[in-house]
Amino acid sequence: MKVETTPIDGLLIITPRVFGDERGFFKEVYQEDRYRAAGIGLPFVQDNASRSTQGVVRGLHYQKKKPQGKLVSVSRGEVFDVAVDIRKGSPSYGQWHGVFLSAENHKQFWVPPGFAHGFCVVSESADFHYKCTDFYDAQDEGGLLWNDPDIGITWPIDRAQVTVSEKDALYTGLQHL
Repeated sequence: MKVETTPIDGLLIITPRVFGDERGFFKEVYQEDRYRAAGIGLPFVQDNASRSTQGVVRGLHYQKKKPQGKLVSVSRGEVFDVAVDIRKGSPSYGQWHGVFLSAENHKQFWVPPGFAHGFCVVSESADFHYKCTDFYDAQDEGGLLWNDPDIGITWPIDRAQVTVSEKDALYTGLQHL
């Protein structure tokens, strides 16, 4: 697999080796020894999946006391996936990094604990997968407003066409953390 670093320490883009022919393809989605060698050594305890339609923005989510690391990927469609550094004292606090994840490029994005995470769907629909290092806890959930001007994410979609959940629309900005 190919492991790429990003301008924000800890965020990694991983591209598994894909073996394909006229019948289709095969890839290892996760292999503990290889990911540990890449610096992803936390145990995964929960896998989640979602399906969303074009223009949906999910996030920016995080857990306050039990932060989750997330290894995310797309098995159908395409999303623009974003992580925002919310680690107090980090030199990149408040900065974001985004990557396109799709069924075609097979990329994965490692978002370690200490980041807010979200994505927008750029294809007609997308199936999104999360491999998490801690259990989801609704009482511990927090979020940042997806279009917070203090963060300044450049979303690759028409903002007039964005659909967010009622809960996500109520989140506040980075200045309230």
